[in-house]
Amino acid sequence: MIQDGKLVAFATETVYGLGANALNPVAVAKIFEAKERPHFDPLIVHLCDQSQLEEFVESVSETAQALVDHFWPGPLTLVLPKRDLIPDLVTSGLPNVAIRIPERDSARELIQKAGVPIAAPSANRFGSVSPTTAEHVLDGLEGRIDAVLDDGACDIGVESTVLACPADGTATLLRPGGLSLEEIEKVIGKVLQLDPNQNRDDSPQAGPGMLSRHYAPSKPIQIVSSLQEIRDCNGKGALMMGSHETNQFEVVENLSPSGSLVEAAANFFAALRRLERTNIDSIVAMPFPNEGLGRALNDRLKRAAAE
Repeated sequence: MIQDGKLVAFATETVYGLGANALNPVAVAKIFEAKERPHFDPLIVHLCDQSQLEEFVESVSETAQALVDHFWPGPLTLVLPKRDLIPDLVTSGLPNVAIRIPERDSARELIQKAGVPIAAPSANRFGSVSPTTAEHVLDGLEGRIDAVLDDGACDIGVESTVLACPADGTATLLRPGGLSLEEIEKVIGKVLQLDPNQNRDDSPQAGPGMLSRHYAPSKPIQIVSSLQEIRDCNGKGALMMGSHETNQFEVVENLSPSGSLVEAAANFFAALRRLERTNIDSIVAMPFPNEGLGRALNDRLKRAAAE
């Protein structure tokens, strides 16, 4: 089906991706159509093996190679100078391509058997909550895509970390994700931070998942630093990481009673989807410790709450 230009959703360790032949512009266009995704938001190209990299990128700096050696396969996407073989539609017309090798065996097997790199953003309608099960995929895309490969729930539950790695050897964090900044900096040293003023929502994005409003449920989200700050919470749901006094809420989603950021990340998007199905008016969310996977969770919360 991938070889025939069709759309197939599949599981990775992060979230389910909506896959198509990355070298077929017509197939790639179907991704944007099915998701209702703006063409200025680039896609991630998934490979099955490091040996494929030189076929699709112009250069790999020493910094990028160190990241490849340490973290692939895994939840790390590198934005690298692309070769002409990659259609401009994949990269929103920019000269760089976002590439990763997924850790989940079934994803790499699909790519290997298809014989082509697979472009795959998250398998959901654009801007909505990312899918971590095959059921979540069908909730938003049934009738719009050709197949879903059900490989159970995703292990990590948030999208990959995205780093820009140009030829000058620097590395800039474009999106926090399933691989922590602390782990990355142990390997390559200090990572640069993107100036948020340099990224506009109405122009081609330097990497995927960078728009100010993204990953958003149908219910509005209010982020508070403490339960004491919450005002007029009747009828609201609460999305929390740890144990708190909750008798003022109709619905509570405790992402990790033990306070584990790994467990919280795995449950995050599924919890948002459950809250969407309730009769609550809005969601009150507590921020996470801004370290490890908490950095990615806070990023998703901020984008989900943006108006």
